[in-house]
Amino acid sequence: MKRITILIADDDPEIADLIGLHLEKEGYHPIKVTNGPAAVQVIQSRHIDLAILDIMMPGLDGYEVTRQIREQHGLPIIFVSAKTSDLDKITGLVIGADDYMTKPFNPMELVARVNAQLRRSMKLNQPVTEQKAVVEAGGLIVDPDRRSVTLYGHPVELTPKEFDILYLLASYPKKVFSAEQLFQQIWGEAYYEGGNTVMVHIRTLRKKLGDDQNKNTWIKTIWGVGYTFNG
Repeated sequence: MKRITILIADDDPEIADLIGLHLEKEGYHPIKVTNGPAAVQVIQSRHIDLAILDIMMPGLDGYEVTRQIREQHGLPIIFVSAKTSDLDKITGLVIGADDYMTKPFNPMELVARVNAQLRRSMKLNQPVTEQKAVVEAGGLIVDPDRRSVTLYGHPVELTPKEFDILYLLASYPKKVFSAEQLFQQIWGEAYYEGGNTVMVHIRTLRKKLGDDQNKNTWIKTIWGVGYTFNG
């Protein structure tokens, strides 16, 4: 059976070695690099199943590496960074990361998050046995097979998580999903600190769909309960 390959990009060799050691114990094959350009080169030349990125790296920072990855690949990305502010976390999630951990971190927790992201990724990439329905509402079209969204004929570029949230909500119009339900179904793991993560993704999704604070055309907040598709 082919070993799962995980890219570790961190300019601190001790941290990269620590992460690599714990991943090897789980049976994974880590590839370690110390700068952004090397991370991009590995992604372009090797099959990588998941990437663990530092943000502050020489050459290209983790944000730019993520942008370049997301231009062609949907693999899971986890940030492990010393940048601890909410703005840093929000920025990382908005540009396409799937998870964010701050340094110092528990290596076993990181391995657990790697396992969770890989389980979800493998589930999404299983052969499709039944074609999912395209959702149309007004001028919005959500196509799950092409993973594309158009709004009044114009394409809307969404991250993988934003697309999954929109498709889930749009598939059950008027049904209210709590933040906990969305996190468990989209991220595929137990809800612990997922409330802010869901809120950030809903916020950026609304912005891309043209919703504003006074009129949530597509995604409506039911205060104290959750979110519902309003198309």
